[in-house]
Amino acid sequence: MTPTPPSCAVDTQNLATPSEVRHDWTLDEIEALFALPFNDLLFRAQRVHRAHFDPNAVQVSTLLSIKTGACPEDCKYCPQSGHYNTGLGREKLLEIEKVVAQARAAKDAGASRFCMGAAWKSPRERDLKVVLEMVRRVKALGLETCMTLGMVDGEQAGRLAEAGLDYYNHNLDTSPEYYGEIITTRSYADRLATLGHVRDAGMKVCAGGILGMGEAPRDRAALLQQLARLEPHPESVPINMLVKVPGTPLEAVDDLDPIEFIRAIAVARILMPKSHVRLSAGREQMDDSTQALAFLAGANSIFYGERLLTTANPQAERDRVLFTRLGLHPERRDTCVDDDQVQTSVAARVEADLARQAARKAAARASELTYDASQS
Repeated sequence: MTPTPPSCAVDTQNLATPSEVRHDWTLDEIEALFALPFNDLLFRAQRVHRAHFDPNAVQVSTLLSIKTGACPEDCKYCPQSGHYNTGLGREKLLEIEKVVAQARAAKDAGASRFCMGAAWKSPRERDLKVVLEMVRRVKALGLETCMTLGMVDGEQAGRLAEAGLDYYNHNLDTSPEYYGEIITTRSYADRLATLGHVRDAGMKVCAGGILGMGEAPRDRAALLQQLARLEPHPESVPINMLVKVPGTPLEAVDDLDPIEFIRAIAVARILMPKSHVRLSAGREQMDDSTQALAFLAGANSIFYGERLLTTANPQAERDRVLFTRLGLHPERRDTCVDDDQVQTSVAARVEADLARQAARKAAARASELTYDASQS
C-alpha cells in the first residue's frame, strides 16, 4: 500500500542540505519535516548532525538551583511558582562557597558546564552582586558557566557578560499561540527581549521549550520555528519533556507519545544544525531505548546528576552505564569549536599535506636529474 503524502505541497527532498543554516523556515516546511516517515526523518537528522559534530560526543552539564521556590510567575508546569501548592519549601540564595563546592564536584564527575538557576522574575541588585561573584568563582575552576535568573535588561546582561558568564538560559517554552494557556505573568515579547539583551551583551544563548503541555503538533512546529528564527541560532537548545508535578495545573495532562518527542529532537537538529540540542527535563521518565533514539535523532547534550532544579534526573551512574552501552563519551571543552575553526584547521592540514607532496615530487625529480659520477 502506498502511504498517503502530507497534504501540504512542500518538496521535502530539498528542504535543507546537511551544511545549510537557515533562519527563514516556514511553518509548512517544518510541519512537512514532522510528517516524514520516522526512519527518513532520523536519517536526515543524522546527516546534519554528522556534518557539524562528533556523532558520539555528548556535552555534559550539571544544573544547580541556587535559589528555590516562591517565584511570582504563574508558569503552569513549574513547582517553584508561588501560585501553586506543590509542597516545595522556599529557600534563600545559596552561599557562594556552597555553589563553588558543587561546581567542583560536578567537574570531578565529568561535567564541562555548570548551570545555576534562581526562581526569580528578574534578579534584584543585591542578589545580582552575589550571582556575579558565583560566576567568577565557578569560571575560575575551568568550567563553562550558565545561568537562568528570569528576565534581564541590557545593563544586567552586560554585567553578567563582564563577570565571565558564557551562557544565559531563557526558554520560550511553547509557541506564541499557545503561550497564553501556560503563562500570564510574562509575555512572549518579554522572553524575546531578554534573549536579545543576552545576545547583545556577547553571551551565548540557551533557549528551548517544553513538550507535552497539552499543545497541538502545530505548536511544537511553531516553537521550533521561533527558535530557528533567532540570528544566530541559540548555541544550546534544551528540549524538555513535561515533568508532571502534583499541585501544578498540568499534573493530569495526557502523556506525550515518546515517538513524537523524538521527532521534535530530529526536527530541531535539522533546523538548527550547529546548535547543541539538549535532552533535558523528563529523562527520568524515559527508558534507555528512548534516550538512545534521542541521541540518534541529534541530541548531543544532557544534564548530568541527580536533580534538575527541583525535579529528579537520572543518577550519574545510570548515565555512565548508558554511555558505555551506546559507545558515547563526554564532549571536552577544548573540542567545542565552531565550524569556522574546524574548516580553518582542515584547510591548514590540507595545505600542509599538499606542501609535503610537492616537496616529495621535487625531491624525486631532483634525484632523477642527478648524475652520480662514481658509477661511470
